[in-house]
Amino acid sequence: MSGIVVEIRIDGEELELNDFVQQIIGNALSGAISALKGTKKDWENLNVVVKRIK
Repeated sequence: MSGIVVEIRIDGEELELNDFVQQIIGNALSGAISALKGTKKDWENLNVVVKRIK
């Protein structure tokens, strides 16, 4: 099976995402990351951490 699976956790709690939202977020991140120099074209996992600075 091919495609993209996206999981989002906020402070440890996972948000439920339908397939459409997973594809939109996954494709947006994948496109942005693949444009970066040195990115492998055949990556399997992409981890992004966003922290709010108070």
